[in-house]
Amino acid sequence: MQSAETVLGVIRERGRRGLPLEKLYRQLFNHELFLLAYGRIRSNAGAMTPGVNGETADGMSLAKIGTIIGALRRESYRWAPVRRVYIEKKGSKKKRPLGLPTWSDKLVAEVVRLLLEAYYDVQFSDRSHGFRPRRGCHTALREIADNWQGTHWFIEGDISDCFGSLDHAILVETLAEKIHDGRFLRLIDRMLKAGYLEDWRWKATLSGAPQGGVASPILSNIYLDRLDQFVEQRLMPDYNRGKQRRSNPAYVSVHNRMNRARKRGDREAVRQLRKQKRRLPVGDPFDPDYRRLRYVRYADDWLLGFAGPKREAEEIKARVREFLRDDLKLELSESKTLITHAASQPACFLGYDIKTQYADTRITGGLRGVNGTIGLFVPRQVIRQRCALYMKRGKPVHRGVLIHDSDYSIVSQYQAEYRGLVHYYLLAQDVFRFNRLCWVMGYSLLATLANKHKSSVGAMAHKLKTTIDTPHGPRTCFEVKVHRDGGREPLIARFGGIPLKRQRTAQLVDHAPPESRAGRNELLHRLLAGECELCGTRTGLQVHHVRKLADLNRPGRPPRSAWVRLMAKRRRKTLVVCLPCHQDIHAGRATASTRK
Repeated sequence: MQSAETVLGVIRERGRRGLPLEKLYRQLFNHELFLLAYGRIRSNAGAMTPGVNGETADGMSLAKIGTIIGALRRESYRWAPVRRVYIEKKGSKKKRPLGLPTWSDKLVAEVVRLLLEAYYDVQFSDRSHGFRPRRGCHTALREIADNWQGTHWFIEGDISDCFGSLDHAILVETLAEKIHDGRFLRLIDRMLKAGYLEDWRWKATLSGAPQGGVASPILSNIYLDRLDQFVEQRLMPDYNRGKQRRSNPAYVSVHNRMNRARKRGDREAVRQLRKQKRRLPVGDPFDPDYRRLRYVRYADDWLLGFAGPKREAEEIKARVREFLRDDLKLELSESKTLITHAASQPACFLGYDIKTQYADTRITGGLRGVNGTIGLFVPRQVIRQRCALYMKRGKPVHRGVLIHDSDYSIVSQYQAEYRGLVHYYLLAQDVFRFNRLCWVMGYSLLATLANKHKSSVGAMAHKLKTTIDTPHGPRTCFEVKVHRDGGREPLIARFGGIPLKRQRTAQLVDHAPPESRAGRNELLHRLLAGECELCGTRTGLQVHHVRKLADLNRPGRPPRSAWVRLMAKRRRKTLVVCLPCHQDIHAGRATASTRK
């Protein structure tokens, strides 16, 4: 049996060469692929979230993989309907549906995703950044900042209910263009039409890929790759022309007058003409022989940048709308698909404000280096909304839900929330604006600790304030230390101390798949060792999962259980056990190792 890395490498090479895939369904019989899939999704937040049948990652075994592969061989495997729940949209009171598949379906879908990603990712456009390894929000934003100079108009694209509106027939037809395997295509078609349970009533899915499905991101990228091809192969050739702008006649006229004044020795005229010259563009902004159209997409969010007249920008928007409607059966949201003037109004993309900058007074090396460049900025409402989470009646307040946590946990929680937001906006030129949020969160942190210890904010600040060294010099922060026995280094939690300096090369990318040289992870080695880690039995092995290590101290759980001590000592959320030991664990009985 070929290793998973070998199989994926062969498929990736066929994708790179543009060769069609045949007999792909046979790869679903490979145990190694299922072990790789299990290693990748076992630690996901949803691994312990039950689907419609209550199945989770707990109880995973080699026998379960064998059962799934047997059903796939007989073509009797059927996808269970997902359990539908509704979660709030970020920054909105509206809710969106989320599908919760069963664990077996997650495992099979991850294998499907591995195969499709290996084949298609090398063929996707370089302008697509969402749900792809080694790419993410920051790579999309850096492409805009580095390559979109001179943009006049932004066309912000928003597709109405994109993931819920994907046409199943078009998606399967798109897959069939390069995957010549009827059994694999039927498996995908059944997955799309498995339906969902809402209030325990089955409802059909007539379109869309379920949000929450493991394979949904790669399927949506395959679907929207047709939009990428349309923009790159039809729109860009139609609207890109000219190597550079022709000279601006007004600029040339002032330049010649300035040279004549310099020859006459008229310094005052030269000074006035230089000021006038710096207010004029070098290139002709109305050159009919120069156009530039640029494009970037992250998942269902896309942005077009156009250097040319607004009339043609509106034509581009109309052509994209027509293509989406006629070819992909998708509709643009008219209220959110906007054409904005790049210099006077920012476009909102991936949470950043994006503008074309102009500053005739900023001279670098004798040139107006800022003019025409793209600037990335922090939206003011982001800071206001974040500050509001820690304030009441316009003032920072304590957070009552954290009062019963340890000081270390409270400081760690505040720092995690602050650090995550700041690191996302490190590409912004005005990241320094988070100083306001840092002050608000810092005061709220001190107020929380003061409320817990019946002290004052000033006293807590005096106790916790310290200075640390950073690559940008010393920074002030609040620090909590937890001393440990046995000569171990203390645990340290800090709030603040993050330099609010722009980092042009900051990267926040999606997780990359395992490289071919990477071996199995530690859990798979333990599972394949074939021995119960409690009693030594070598048959009927399963993996016991807990959602988090804190669950080991859950009230009512026997504190001296051997399995609890073993998992806590290893700091692992998994334990390979035999079936009797696993049943004892869930029943709260003493395991075999304890009874001996």
